[in-house]
Amino acid sequence: MTLTRTRPGRRLGPFLCWAVVFADIGTSVYYTPGILYGQVGVHAALFVTMTLVVFVLLCIKYAEVAVRYPEGGGVVTVATRAIHPLAGLVGGLLILVDYFLTAALSALSGVIYVTVVAGPLKPTVLIVTIAALLLLGLLNLVGVKTSAQATAIFATAAALGQLAVVAGVAIHLGPSGVLNSFSHLLSGPRLGPLGVLTGFSGAFLAFSGLESIAQLAPAMAEPRQRVAPIAMGLVVMTVAITSPLLTLWSTTLLDPAKNDPNQFVSLLGGFAAGPVLQISVASSGALLLVFASNTALIGTYNVFLALAKLGFLPNALTKTNRWRKTPHVAILVATAVPVGVVVLSRGNVVLLGDLYAFGLLGAFSVTCVALDVVRFHERRVQRLGREAVNVGRIRFILGLITTVLVSGAWITNLFAKPLATLFGGCVTLVGVGIAFVTYRRANRRGPSLLFPHVYHHQEPVVFISKGRRLPASRVFALLPHDTEQAEQLAELAAADTSGRPVAFVYIAHSDTAPTKDPQMFEIIDPYRDDTTAQEVFARAEAAARKARLDSRFVYVPAEAPAGTVDWLVTHMAPEETLMLDDGAGLAAADKFTLERRRAGDTPVLHYRAKPA
Repeated sequence: MTLTRTRPGRRLGPFLCWAVVFADIGTSVYYTPGILYGQVGVHAALFVTMTLVVFVLLCIKYAEVAVRYPEGGGVVTVATRAIHPLAGLVGGLLILVDYFLTAALSALSGVIYVTVVAGPLKPTVLIVTIAALLLLGLLNLVGVKTSAQATAIFATAAALGQLAVVAGVAIHLGPSGVLNSFSHLLSGPRLGPLGVLTGFSGAFLAFSGLESIAQLAPAMAEPRQRVAPIAMGLVVMTVAITSPLLTLWSTTLLDPAKNDPNQFVSLLGGFAAGPVLQISVASSGALLLVFASNTALIGTYNVFLALAKLGFLPNALTKTNRWRKTPHVAILVATAVPVGVVVLSRGNVVLLGDLYAFGLLGAFSVTCVALDVVRFHERRVQRLGREAVNVGRIRFILGLITTVLVSGAWITNLFAKPLATLFGGCVTLVGVGIAFVTYRRANRRGPSLLFPHVYHHQEPVVFISKGRRLPASRVFALLPHDTEQAEQLAELAAADTSGRPVAFVYIAHSDTAPTKDPQMFEIIDPYRDDTTAQEVFARAEAAARKARLDSRFVYVPAEAPAGTVDWLVTHMAPEETLMLDDGAGLAAADKFTLERRRAGDTPVLHYRAKPA
């Protein structure tokens, strides 16, 4: 554990991104073989291998999410931008269910692997797990979290341990023994269609943690278009070598009657190479599992903060203490729920694995659908060359196939694991209920909560490549930072438009630009932290609603490059443009006729596009 403070300019390259993602996904192999063996017997490795193909397709999608949404947030952001804020809320609640179970299951499995080295702890596994979760929560309260550099050390050690077990078993079996072991993939009792569907959906547990790459986006080094695919390629290679083979050999070479399925990987190392490898794998695995539990806690309270800033959860969650400046309420809730889950499940690994399925596959499904929506909009509006269109068509079709497979697995789990559906469904419904009450109360107390399109200069066709397609606007109104002037300009726009669609655009003040690099799993939402922008948009929205305007809102963060206004006017192509007469104006003024007007006491420039 290290302090989360990082040196200025320090961002995560491909290796550190791999380490953080593998620290999440790579832990699954420590408990998944035992859980799957209890469900599908020796077919466990077959289903993990089948699911591996879908995992690769999911990696492609999640790498794209990390590139498209540099503010982070994963499913919350992509669903909000692509579909609707309510979809972002549901996605956030699903990933919270995932995080709750990750924290509980990883901590419990970590303690179980510790007992390989410290046998006397076996009778107290439940108590030690609760104590570990409480300690992690305390560390987060005082501001000590998992850093990428520390995670890289433990992820590398665990990966080397897993590879050592694979190598040890391969040497122990010999070439012919390795080839013969593959025959077990199709051994065992014959499976019917329902059994195949259930096994396929259950095997996704082996690849939990994929959401991490999207959550890392704010801390990722540039260019993200290069870093994200490389990092995910490393993850795929590592997981493809370890997960199917370790599942196959641990479920076919070890006798479950004599070996604890929850310690399969460590015991497999002992079977192949003796006690030294067994103890080292147990130690590195336990440490990585504890880190994964802490990562889940960090992800949980950052999602809490994001949903609170969206207006869906109480603002109390965003409060920080004066002692360490940490969001103590969010951290306490993020810790309390996994502790409660461990207690209620009585430390049952199989039960926790079953409960895991709802949030994991639900978040995957929402992310896939949202990204498909974005790609669909792009295909409808972009006019590319023949080769580019073909590439886009292939990517779009592969994305749809991925969505169908993942959504099918989720639907199967809804029926095959009713307890998981009950738990996850209750958490989601409670979250939706809290969000509804919170949102209504916030709108009654103050201005309406808006969800504007957020412009990103990294991929400047924001209206298409980032999410919901922005309809054409006849009038472009550039709102000033002063709320009174903004209201006057909005009223002028409303009076002039006669019901024509209006785009209200706000460029953030330079004071709102971030002054430090984001921390791991921090979700950056410049608009939700910009109170001036929220007030300005609220005034504009009130004027637009009063005039019954067809209006939309665009927020431009402070770090947008110079010339952004001219770029927006050029690409949105409005008939009229209104902005404050502050000496700036449009660069391409020759394409417009200009009239100087006043909105109350506010001087305004009124541009009209010249006929083509």
